[in-house]
Order: sequence, then C-alpha cells, then structure tokens
Amino acid sequence: MTDALTTHSSDRRGPLARVSPAVLIVVGVVLVAALATISLFIGVAELDAFILFASRIPRTVSLILAGAAFAVTGLIMQLLVRNRFVEPSTTGATDAGSLALLAVLMTTPGLPIWGKAIAAAVGALVGVVGFIALARRIPARSSVLVPIVGLLYGGLIGAATTFIAYRADMLQELLAWGVGDFSGILRGRYEMLYLAAAAALIAWIAADRFTVAGLGQDTATGLGLDTRGIFALGVIIIALVTGTMMVVTGAIPFLGLIVPNIVSRLIGDNMRRAVPLVALLGAALVLMCDIVGRLVRFPFEIPISVVMGIVGGIVFLWLLLSTARPVDGVAPRRHRRPQARSLRKEGVR
Repeated sequence: MTDALTTHSSDRRGPLARVSPAVLIVVGVVLVAALATISLFIGVAELDAFILFASRIPRTVSLILAGAAFAVTGLIMQLLVRNRFVEPSTTGATDAGSLALLAVLMTTPGLPIWGKAIAAAVGALVGVVGFIALARRIPARSSVLVPIVGLLYGGLIGAATTFIAYRADMLQELLAWGVGDFSGILRGRYEMLYLAAAAALIAWIAADRFTVAGLGQDTATGLGLDTRGIFALGVIIIALVTGTMMVVTGAIPFLGLIVPNIVSRLIGDNMRRAVPLVALLGAALVLMCDIVGRLVRFPFEIPISVVMGIVGGIVFLWLLLSTARPVDGVAPRRHRRPQARSLRKEGVR
C-alpha cells in the first residue's frame, strides 16, 4: 500500500513539492498568527479585558477552527468522489443540513444548540450519501459534469427548503441561520467547533487511507483497504463538520473547494502532507475574508459568506476554465495544407 501511495503522490508535483513540509507549516502558522492578531484589534467597542475574552478571542478562535475544519472536509469530499470540483456546499450537504435544521425550527424550536447541530449533521449525512450515490451513476468521466450535477442536486433541495420556509413564514429565520456570519460569536457559543476540529484531526490521522481510497474502489480493495469503512468515516466527518458549522457559524461557500485545489497545485497530491497546509490555508483565508468584511464598511460588517462567495466564485471559475478538457471524443481538427495540383501531375508523369 505504501509503494502505491508513494507512486500516486508523485504523479503530480507542484512548484513547492521539494520544500520541507516543516518550513511550509511554519510559514502557514506565522501567516495565521499575523491575521489573528489583526482580527483581535478590529471592532467598534473599545478593547478591554471583558471585550477581549468574551468576544474578540472567541471570534478569532472560531474563525481559525471553522476555516481549518471546513477546508479539510472539502479535501475529504474530493477524494471520496474522485473529483476536485466538489465540496459540501456544492454537493447538497449544506442544503440538506438546512432542510433538517428547518424541520427542527418548525417542530422543536426550543431544542438546545447541540440538538440542532445533531439534526443538521444527520441531514448533511443524508445529503452526502445521496450525492455520492448519484455521482457513481454518472457515465461520463468529465471533471466538470460532476460538480454541475452536484449544484443541480443541491439546488433542488435548496428550492424545496425555501418553499417550505416561505409557506411556514420562517424564511427570514432560516436565512439568519444559514448565512455565514461570525458577528454573533461569543464565549459559550462557539465551543462546538472544537468537535469539528477534532474531526479534521481524525482525517489527518487517516490521511493515507483516504489517499488510497481516492485511487478507486477496485485499486483500494486490491491494496487491502476496507473501502466501506473509510467511506463511512469520511461521510461521518463531512456530516459532522457541516452540521456543526451550519448551527454555529452558518455556511461558508467554496472554502472547501478552492483551498485543497490551491494546495494541490503547490505541493502535489500527497494528502498526509497536504492536510496541515489545507487547514492552515483555510484558516488564513477565512480570517482574511472576515477582516475584509469588517473593514470595507466600518463600523458595519459584511457577512463573511458574501466576501467568501465572491472570492471563491472567481477562483472556482478559474479552476473550471483552466482544467476543463474536451470530452466525448471531440477533439479539435487539424487543418492539413492541401498539396498543389502541379506536384500531383509531376508525380504522375
């Protein structure tokens, strides 16, 4: 299994593949620490001990935990589906979690936040399983078709959720839960994100198994991997992180899609080496987008989901356009230069 993993990891080597992982991790930690320090000093209220420990530190820590966990979740999703253009928000997991959360808000609105997180995680679990089952039935191997199907799948679930919320006069409340925003993070309300971070740590421990699973079911089974067990673990991690973030921070679009792709282009496809860098880059990107959202219209705030949606949408389109290839056997025709008739006549003579 190790030889096959090494061979697969060396198929794609980025420009930073030869740089020591320790050096890259140190650079990432320094970047995250610098952005976190800036985040602590941005705010309307005057900074004192109470504001620092009740609001600023919890918000900054939640930004780091959410960014790291959701970015790693996107990497797992891409390995399980074997497509680089998928993540929970583009495959129906987030939409299914919103539908489950809406059901809880309609039936038992007084349920504690951990109960809402469990319900959202169960909904996300159903959504992920449904998308994976749907993706396996796609006959074409186009890298673009799978995310398009995921967007359509999520759009159907999202449309049904919006319709139900509209009929129940709960559309505004649903949007308040679903929009990614860290302005309401306070001490005592963000600690569930440590559970999401623990799930990301489990993904790093099982990184080699996820990498082998990304080779395909037949290859992974031939190498002795329990594919069902690793798929179940991956789906549970995705559902747990998605459900927790839906309740605590709201959805952050495109984060789990663009960060693994950027890291893969820089260092290659070795997941064990990529997971720490994906976590650090995810945390840095979330911190940066949150800082931008707080400064653009200071003292007002723009939700991080808006800023991340703009940045992630642009990077997503760039990835699609730079990676798309002709499919279905259609290839550009080569124009041949016609031979002169005089040459043909001379040949006949």
